[in-house]
Amino acid sequence: MKKLNLKQAIICLILSCLCRVVLAQAPMPPTIPIWDANKVTLELHKVSNDIYAIIPATAETETSKGIPQATTGGFIVGEKGVILIEVMLTKRLYDQEIKLIRSVTDKPIIFAVNTSDHGDHCFSNYLLPPSTSIIQNEFARENLSKNYEIIKNFMVGLFGSGRGIENTVFRPADIVIPKNSNLKVDMGGGKVVELLNVGTAQSPADLFVWMPNQKIFWAGNPFIAESPAIPWLFDGYFLEPAANLKKMYDFLPDDAIVIPGHGRITNKAGIKYTIDYVEELKKEVQAAVDNGFTLEQTKATVTMKDYDKGYVLFNWLHYGYNLPNAYKDINDNKKK
Repeated sequence: MKKLNLKQAIICLILSCLCRVVLAQAPMPPTIPIWDANKVTLELHKVSNDIYAIIPATAETETSKGIPQATTGGFIVGEKGVILIEVMLTKRLYDQEIKLIRSVTDKPIIFAVNTSDHGDHCFSNYLLPPSTSIIQNEFARENLSKNYEIIKNFMVGLFGSGRGIENTVFRPADIVIPKNSNLKVDMGGGKVVELLNVGTAQSPADLFVWMPNQKIFWAGNPFIAESPAIPWLFDGYFLEPAANLKKMYDFLPDDAIVIPGHGRITNKAGIKYTIDYVEELKKEVQAAVDNGFTLEQTKATVTMKDYDKGYVLFNWLHYGYNLPNAYKDINDNKKK
């Protein structure tokens, strides 16, 4: 075993302490793991010619029941190779993805897109062939390069130890997309893939995947799933996500095919619940701030029971993250 020098040992100790502080301070979900990476089975769904979604097998029946689902992804087969969307949390899930890809093509994976810096979207990058170019939002690469061990420990806290998360190794992105920028990848045969960084829609690391000719949209974490799921705004932001969620929703045509970050395939109407929840939360928290309410008074008042329709993580997200972040941003904005 390689020995650490004194400086390395001190850094590791500091990181370990920081991770414990983050996990101790963060409200934890009602059950851990949120979903079990050791039990998830991924399935292939053909969306269009040479375009596929990869969806947890339980998503079709459990999304509408409010049961959190594992990460969705997909891939596009082009003239020279494959562009993969999401690499998943662990080797077990990554291996399932590769098996699904190889069931339809033996072309190489030339690009892999991570739509977030959350581990379930990017932790298996290290398993990709060296020839694969990894594409991320610019913030995602920077944050992962600086805080990988902290992010890893946070993911273990949410998704449990013994799932293979501990074995992951940081691999940096090869191509980054700055804020308010996009990248077009022409896979040939009319399959143009647009990667959009519009800023924070859930976190500053968000990246949307859009195929304009086929009207197919990988929504990532900003649009988690259909009703009764509510958004996971737990990265400390609210006003910018609220604006960008609406911006992306308005951007989509009515007949777009939407692949949410953690649910079954849906359409534009299927993700409007997220928009409605965020807009109502903004309105009610703004009223509370205008009335001079404290955060605790706001929590007692802004219960939003009309949106508590059976999502098992509603209380954890609404009271632990979404409402407090909305209160912070709106209250800070009022002071300006």
